[in-house]
Formats: sequence, C-alpha cells, structure tokens
Amino acid sequence: MIFNILMIIIIICLLIILGIKFLKIVKCHKFFKLHGIPHQSPLPIFGNILPVLLRQINVSDLIKNLYNKYPNTKYFGLYDFANPGIVIRDIELIKSIGIKNFENFTDHGMFGEEPCDPLFGRNLFLLKGKKWHDIRCLLSPAFTSNKLKLMFKLISQCAINFTEILTNETNELKEMKETFDKYTNDVILNCAFGININTMKDPNNDFYLLGKKATNMEKLTIKIFLMREFPYLMNLFNINLVDPCVYKFFKNIIMSTIKKREIMGIIKNDMLQLIMNDRGKLNLTEDEKIAQGFVFYFGGFDATSTIISCASHELAVNVNIQRKLQEKIDLILCEFNGDPTYDAISEFEYLDAIVNETLRKYPILPVLDRVCTKEFEFPPTTSDAKPFLVQPGMTIWIPVIGYHYDPIYYEEPEKFNPERFLKNGTANIKSMTFLSFGIGPRQCIGSRFALLKIKIMLFHLLSKYNLKVCSKTNVPLKSSKKTLGFFADNGYWMELERRKKKFLL
Repeated sequence: MIFNILMIIIIICLLIILGIKFLKIVKCHKFFKLHGIPHQSPLPIFGNILPVLLRQINVSDLIKNLYNKYPNTKYFGLYDFANPGIVIRDIELIKSIGIKNFENFTDHGMFGEEPCDPLFGRNLFLLKGKKWHDIRCLLSPAFTSNKLKLMFKLISQCAINFTEILTNETNELKEMKETFDKYTNDVILNCAFGININTMKDPNNDFYLLGKKATNMEKLTIKIFLMREFPYLMNLFNINLVDPCVYKFFKNIIMSTIKKREIMGIIKNDMLQLIMNDRGKLNLTEDEKIAQGFVFYFGGFDATSTIISCASHELAVNVNIQRKLQEKIDLILCEFNGDPTYDAISEFEYLDAIVNETLRKYPILPVLDRVCTKEFEFPPTTSDAKPFLVQPGMTIWIPVIGYHYDPIYYEEPEKFNPERFLKNGTANIKSMTFLSFGIGPRQCIGSRFALLKIKIMLFHLLSKYNLKVCSKTNVPLKSSKKTLGFFADNGYWMELERRKKKFLL
C-alpha cells in the first residue's frame, strides 16, 4: 500500500516536472516570432533538428536547406531543441563576429556548459575565456613554419613507409578511410608525442585500436546530443564521450613520457614538449595536460584521414585532374632527384588547389558555432526589421556548408573544380566564404600542420599509384545520416593501380 502511494507520488512529480519543462520549451519556441526574425516553425521539444535525430538527413543538409530558404536575410533563426540560435547569412556580419568584435563572441558552445569529461571537457577547443587564450598561446609555437619544416621529414617518412607497404599488399581494392587512418595515426604520434610507430606493419597496436574506438563518430554523435541536452544526467551517471579505457591509456602514455623526459633530460621539438615547458606558469592540472595531448591526437587522426579520403575519391572520379596532378608531381620528383623539399610540397600550387577544393566540397564541420559573451547589437536582418540585441549565452551559427555551396561565390558548386583556387581562377572567393578551418582567433590551431600532412600523403600516393573507381565506389559520395559533419555512407572504396610508367621519368 505504502509502495503504491510512493509510486503515485513519484509519477505525479515527474509529470509536473515534464509539464513545466514542456511549457518552458513552448515559451522558448516563441522567441524568434517575438523578435521578428525569420525562422522555420519548430516542432514541440525538438525545434528544427528532429530530422537529424531521426537520421532522415545529415546536419549538413539541414543547414544547407535553411541557408537556401532565406536568401534575402542577414541572419535567420534555428531552434536547437528549446535553444534559439542565430544563423548568419551576411559576410560582413561573419567578419564582425569572428574577427572585428571577437571579444563579444570568444567561446564555443557545441557541448553546452563545460562538460566534466576529463579529455573533452578540458581541451583547447572547448576551453573558454582567459584559460583558452593562455593555453592557445602556450601551444601555438608547435605550428610555426620552422617547426613544420622540422616535422616535414618525419611526416614524409610516414608517407613513404605507407606507400611502400601498400605496394607489397596483394589486395588492390581498398576502403581508403581505414587505410589512411593508419598513416595519420603514425604522423600524430611521431610529431606530437615523439613516438615512432608503423601501423601499416602493426595494425593491432594499442594507439591505432584505441584511436578507432575514440573516434567512432556514430557513438560520439549520440553522446554529444545527450551531453548538450542532458548534461546533469551524463554527469550524474559519469558517462563520458571517451571510454574510460581510452582515457586510462592516453593518461599512462602521456604522463609516463613526460616523466621519462624529465628524468633523462630529453628535449624534443613536439607538442608534448610545449606542455612540459609550461613549468607551472599556467598551473595546468594533470587532466588538462592529457586533454591537450588527446585533442591533437583526436583531430589529427580522424579529420585529416577523412579529407585525404575525399580528395582521393575525387581524383579517382576526375581522371583528367588526377593525370594533371601526376604530371606535375613527376616534374617535381625530377627536379629534386626523387626527394622533394618542404617548400616544393607546401608551395605546390595545383596540389594546394586540389586540397582547398576538397575542403570546400567536404568541410570538416558543416557549421561553426560561437557563444555571445558580451551584449552585442546585430543590424536589422531585413530592410523592414529592427536591430536585434544579442544577449550573453546565446548561440551563433556560421553555416560553412551554405557558403561553400552558394553559386554566388562558387560557380557550379557541386562540381569538383580545383581550377577555381588557382591564381587565374574565376571563382568569386572571399576569405569569409571559405571557412573549413574556422575564422579569426579561434580558427583551427593545427590547420597548417593538417594541410602539410594531407599534401605529403597525396604527393607520395599519386607518385606511385593511379586511383580508380571500382565496383564498390559510391559516385557521388553520400554523407552518412548517423554522424555530425561529413562522413561517407558505406566508406571510400577504390582500386589502386601501380603506375607502370611515370609520365616524365
């Protein structure tokens, strides 16, 4: 009897809490109407993102569709569950948010408030305010031109090892994303942690296996949604984005490496050394040190291999572009006796254009986010509207995918056309319309490092192989509806054909 009464009381309390929550959401969903901001009518609770949650469309498609729906506005509204966010559609306003008035929009808000996750919650991407600024200043020297030149030989050797082992393998049909993961695993370990490893020879090493586990985007996407919408429950049940075994492994590796270097007086030119050089100036905790190391591994492992996979796919589909690239590669190999320099690859204009066009067509993140940290007034979104006062805590979205596929800036945006990024290209390219690595002070700290890794891999791969469409190749690539960002549904399959005769050698 008492148990039944308690259950009834609990149920009533839950219904009251849900009712209050529902009324609050209904009130929030009137926000844009009250302020005269164009928006798509929200669904109860879910706002505008239910199709993404139901895996009917990818978030890229959602953002692109909304971007195209409001062509004559400076910005429009989007409801992320109950949270109203402003999506920017005006280039000058993007410049204002990302650069000119950065102090009003300094933080990211993709994960909501700072999560308790020891790896994701304390890394550079999610840090806010002064803490972010101080750690960014600490780590920036890892990516100067001089440091990249020092890394060049390490990265090149990883690429050479990669292509040599490919040559010895008999199976010439490849799922390229998984194959390139092995290359990026080796590069980031060599350059960030000073650990020499060859994953093509040893695909069962712990770094690679746990790296795959940590970057499983389907699981991460679900956890990210839960962490943003139900942070208290995630914290209550101690559910982190990264599995405890991954955290424990990286903690042991990073801290033991630091301890070994300190005891033996070892000094290396890598990111881990910069963290060690802090010497208590920022009073970094153990978890903060581990988090910085992990986020560089996470970004360098998965995002880079995805871009290389997309570029390889486009080169396989567009044979004329591939042949032109190979001709230029052969010329460089001739000029440098088979041993190209850092400058030869980093300043390789046609390869640079191919990588940029890949990043345009397949941006790493389809949308950038900023959180307002100081009150700021937006101009009227249309000629008959009023200015809008953005309050601290409100989320601002920059629709990267919308700009990258806007025919005003990129003629025939669905077409893979590297020529548009050459000096004599015809594209109306403005810095605010090419946003793959972000914008302003919070743009990706490792962008130059990522570009170098991508270029070196493509250079050595195309010097030895022709990339060909096979029976498993999806043309065109279709984005998975199970993940945030662009990840190809059913993978990146192609045939690798050894080049029997170089064009110029």
